[in-house]
Amino acid sequence: MAHSTPLVTALGGNDTITRKLVMVLMGSLLVAASAQITVPMFPVPMTLQTFAVMLIGLTYGSRLAAATMVTYLAQGAMGFPVFAGGAFGLAPLMGPTAGFLFGFVAMAFVLGWLVERGFGRGILMFVATLIATALLFVPGVIWLQAVTPLTLQGAFMAGAAPFLLGEVLKAAVAALIVIGAFAALKERIKG
Repeated sequence: MAHSTPLVTALGGNDTITRKLVMVLMGSLLVAASAQITVPMFPVPMTLQTFAVMLIGLTYGSRLAAATMVTYLAQGAMGFPVFAGGAFGLAPLMGPTAGFLFGFVAMAFVLGWLVERGFGRGILMFVATLIATALLFVPGVIWLQAVTPLTLQGAFMAGAAPFLLGEVLKAAVAALIVIGAFAALKERIKG
């Protein structure tokens, strides 16, 4: 499959370290803000975090998206209230949601990697988002099973099954937003 360009690269501009640092900071703040929009569920709250991670993965490319998620986790570990419900510190990085939090790094990287390899247009963007989201559930469910008395099936039913439909909807909306942004950029370049 042909390589393709993430949206931030297609937008152009200087590819300086300063620009990349600002993008990482802005992306991590977007994830932090989206984490505060929650629908209470047990044991893992449903937030808009995955939606923000999808947008970052779809637009930043693999390395910059992963760096953004590592920065987000580091901000939380350092005491900034960036996790769901304003949580911070090391406890969320060791509790029932830790697998999902660390899974954000893999999700963002894989999504950016798929975009860079041709999944950055049309229906393929939606497929890439679904693949990366499915991968998020692997460390999330395994960790949830490891730190709770739940069986693997129980962990899946508690930590993944209730969120599947919402994740498909978030994936569709994220893909549509980025597809629309590419279309607007193409029109701007033409005009």
